[in-house]
Amino acid sequence: MQGLKRYLLISFGTLSLILGLLGIILPLLPTTPLLLLSAYCYGKSSNRLHQWLLDNRWLGKYIKQFKAGEGIPLRAKITILLLLWVSTSYSIIVLIPFIFVKILLALVVVWVTFFIINLKTKINIKET
Repeated sequence: MQGLKRYLLISFGTLSLILGLLGIILPLLPTTPLLLLSAYCYGKSSNRLHQWLLDNRWLGKYIKQFKAGEGIPLRAKITILLLLWVSTSYSIIVLIPFIFVKILLALVVVWVTFFIINLKTKINIKET
């Protein structure tokens, strides 16, 4: 049974990681919570994968900071919100023909915006 549990956690962690990476470019997928889920799943199933994720030069820093309670850097919040609103506005104005879907998408984006704004912000004078 332990082997099955480990396999499922690695599978869920990998799926969450893939969705989190897609969330970087797709506005409706929440990147940070999915990466944190990946870190949790890997932490419970594979020390090697967990360490790889934490040591990743693009993702690891943000996961470590968030887990340490330091929050998300201000620059990252601004970038996330800018990309979220630009891509979603384009989708609502140009791509989506149905008013109900436009309204639903706008409500989701407003909710995600409030969620991101309410996350603890790490203000660092020298961000690298």
